[in-house]
Amino acid sequence: MSETSDPETGFLEQLGQRVRTMRALRGMSRKVLAKVSGISERYIAQLESGKGNVSIVLLRRVSNAMGAHLEDLIPSTEPAPDWAVIRDLVRKAAPSQIEQAKNVLAGGSAAAHRKMAFAGIALIGLRGAGKSTLGKMLAKKIGWSFVELNKEIEAQNGLSVAEIIALYGQEGFRRMEQAALGQLLARKELMVLATGGGIVSEPLTFDLILSSFYTIWLKARPEEHMARVRGQGDLRPMADDRSAMAELRTILVSREPLYARASAVVDTAGLSVNDAAARLNDAVAPMLHDEARMFARG
Repeated sequence: MSETSDPETGFLEQLGQRVRTMRALRGMSRKVLAKVSGISERYIAQLESGKGNVSIVLLRRVSNAMGAHLEDLIPSTEPAPDWAVIRDLVRKAAPSQIEQAKNVLAGGSAAAHRKMAFAGIALIGLRGAGKSTLGKMLAKKIGWSFVELNKEIEAQNGLSVAEIIALYGQEGFRRMEQAALGQLLARKELMVLATGGGIVSEPLTFDLILSSFYTIWLKARPEEHMARVRGQGDLRPMADDRSAMAELRTILVSREPLYARASAVVDTAGLSVNDAAARLNDAVAPMLHDEARMFARG
């Protein structure tokens, strides 16, 4: 926002930035957002550039299309980093839980939080990062089961990811993603979990990943992500988009601060599959050693 902007112009510029960032977090191209929301791509472009004097009804359609909360798009004083997690927990809480939370926030005491059981290793990152390929190799090496979260979602709901999003939208898919993760954790068995690239856009689900797994961000150059995705014949959600590379860069920039919350980062840029697997093995070795030592003590 420029220093000479009037308050209204500044508000629209911030609103446009938030819409652009939220869209990128969810991995949606402008074309896809326009199609899902029923709003023209030209208008979406104006909105994101800070030149769209958007009505609350149209803004609600944009937020619904992204499976986002309307208030997340409204510029305001920046809340605490975990505000989104707290907000979503409060929305789902029972009255008694809300009362306990009020007591804690007011300075009172509450029962200690249940410590999450360690579930294994979770791999996060953009599509094309190598989560499935390297995850399978790692699981085989350490003797744990390998699970792809998206395949679990498909198996539990009898629909492909594309069909789920087409029928229930982004919000419906994220609900199913959270439910599938909960069922995986209920198995209480160690696993190497390959997550979807956009899991970081859902605060509660990502927080559950971070608290239950040793999380590793598989990182590569944007060009490598794109080449691997094209090699797999999978271009969603950027199919037929001439600006696919620019969209991918925008998605990566928007998600980087969230990916960076991982316990470790493994940069696979320029590495062969075997070399990348070796680097991943090195990254998890200290954690596996610590877990083995704690198990022996127990």
